[in-house]
Amino acid sequence: MSKDINAKSLLIIEDDQVFASVSSRALSRRGYEVALATDIVSAREMINSHPIAYAIVDLNLAGHSALELIPVLRARNPAARILMLTGYASIATAVEAIKLGADNYLAKPADIDEILAALEDNTHHDEHDPEFQEPMSVRRLEWEHIQKVLLENDGNISETARQLKMHRRTLQRKLQKKPVAG
Repeated sequence: MSKDINAKSLLIIEDDQVFASVSSRALSRRGYEVALATDIVSAREMINSHPIAYAIVDLNLAGHSALELIPVLRARNPAARILMLTGYASIATAVEAIKLGADNYLAKPADIDEILAALEDNTHHDEHDPEFQEPMSVRRLEWEHIQKVLLENDGNISETARQLKMHRRTLQRKLQKKPVAG
């Protein structure tokens, strides 16, 4: 870690004001120097103006994917620990986040202890982990497939619906639901 970076500097990129405020206070009480960005534009400004040791990035920022911020964070702060946090977890987005440079990925809801454990976890998980070997339910497989096709289409709902041979409104309803567990 560079000497000009505070070892406890942390950037939270989160559009949910309540979650951001609660997380910020809890992390500050634990000794972190917390900065907060609530959208992609302010996040880019914070990344370019503040060297950081840690970043917690919400995947969905006001309907926009924050995946694009991971390479920016990594380029500006190569040694930073980056955690992608999301309420709409899928294997496709987890894989993409890790490929882009995130160190870990965590589904909401998560408390501060879980967030810190994921943020500071130096172990790398692979396809041999037991959690990747359990078969998924049909509903979860559908969710994962939708997320994969949506990611391949850069979030374009109309094109994704066309490729899935599904009405666009049906796809939108499915996407508004929380992911199915297991």
